Amino acid sequence: MLKPQKGRLLISAPSMEDSNFFRSVILIAVHNEHESVGFVLNQPTKIKVHHLIENFPKSNFPIYIGGPVERNSLHYIHTIGEKIDGAQEIIDGLYWGGDFKIVNKMVENNEINNSNIRFFAGYSGWNENQLITEARENSWVIVPSNKECCMQLSSNKELWSSFIKKMDIKYAIWTNLPTDPSLN
Repeated sequence: MLKPQKGRLLISAPSMEDSNFFRSVILIAVHNEHESVGFVLNQPTKIKVHHLIENFPKSNFPIYIGGPVERNSLHYIHTIGEKIDGAQEIIDGLYWGGDFKIVNKMVENNEINNSNIRFFAGYSGWNENQLITEARENSWVIVPSNKECCMQLSSNKELWSSFIKKMDIKYAIWTNLPTDPSLN
């Protein structure tokens, strides 16, 4: 089993009791001895960035729920780190954050689109050793990632199921489990 690490993905087990993470795929953006921070890649909303941010150009950028922590904060991952001051590299070619004024200007000038930036309301966070403990308790399966899968816009069911189908055969049954097994 892989260990939590910056740039890896967390695939939630169907037994996950926290409804915030039901069938979720989370990109780990930070992982160190003090904390872990990630973004749920597959919880889209119908809200666009310009609905939430005053003076943001009208655009088609959807907001994803990044996690249950500080949902009133805006975060973004992108593939244009060399153009955005202060961006932090997560994995090769994939970045988190940076100067929002530059992002705003790039959107205004139609220099970026959904294929190279994704926005999140809130984030997922774990304190010291919490994520490692949850992984040992089999709440998460940890897999490698790449910038292409992290930038793919998808729904909860699509992305989660696609990862499960690629994993070891012992996980295949997960895709057939009902949302609420007690109703089975």
